[in-house]
Amino acid sequence: MVETKNGPTVDKLFTKRTVLISGGLGDIGRATALEFARLGAAIAIGDMNPASQAEALLNELGQLGVATHYTQVDVREADAVQNWVLAVENSLGVADIIIANAAIVTARRIHEITPEQWSNEIRVNLDGAFFMTQSATARLLAHGLPGRVVFVGSWAAHAVHPHIPAYSVAKAGLRMLCQCMALELAPHQILVNEIAPGYVNAGLSAKLWEKEPARAEEARQRVPIRKLISAEAVARQVVYLCHPDNEHMTGSTLLMDGGLSL
Repeated sequence: MVETKNGPTVDKLFTKRTVLISGGLGDIGRATALEFARLGAAIAIGDMNPASQAEALLNELGQLGVATHYTQVDVREADAVQNWVLAVENSLGVADIIIANAAIVTARRIHEITPEQWSNEIRVNLDGAFFMTQSATARLLAHGLPGRVVFVGSWAAHAVHPHIPAYSVAKAGLRMLCQCMALELAPHQILVNEIAPGYVNAGLSAKLWEKEPARAEEARQRVPIRKLISAEAVARQVVYLCHPDNEHMTGSTLLMDGGLSL
């Protein structure tokens, strides 16, 4: 147990572990990085933004006493992702907790979305997740190490969202990728799962709802438990999937949508 500045003690469950997070400068990525750092993990972040935009988060992580690494990386490019994974290994050691979080969303219906927008969204949300997890788990296999993979999915993988078809299709593909990878890697003690949030008050949604509070209230009222999800709540559930005692979940989807799917 380690004493924190705020008084309570916390278990450093993830000391000597390295967490790799794509889309790490977004709200969910940032919250996930901080949650793992509080529990002692070294944190490696990749994102499309230049390193200057990562300084604030890296400083915050550093104040928690953990090693950090940042790379500007485009997850659509397999070679760039592989180079990122190797750079993290050289800096922090083999990443044994892999969080595929990078995503974009295009609010265009089936006959509104352009071929370029469709392709780009599939490339980021599905191809990028595959390139990252393929490269990172290959390093675990090469070293004979166990590990955890978490795909940040969505309830849109199973519930039709007419205004974001490309996102929904990509997330549905992500769910099957999770299951395929889970089965293949299970004998190597690499557990692979998906977190599927509902309405998250983060990212583009948070910006919209901040400008139009009435729409936020409409969304809240659609959720059976009458609550929106915070990025920090998502992060805590990601950590749960990677907890050392969580030894038997693989190929599963942890649905946290407040009952929306019902």
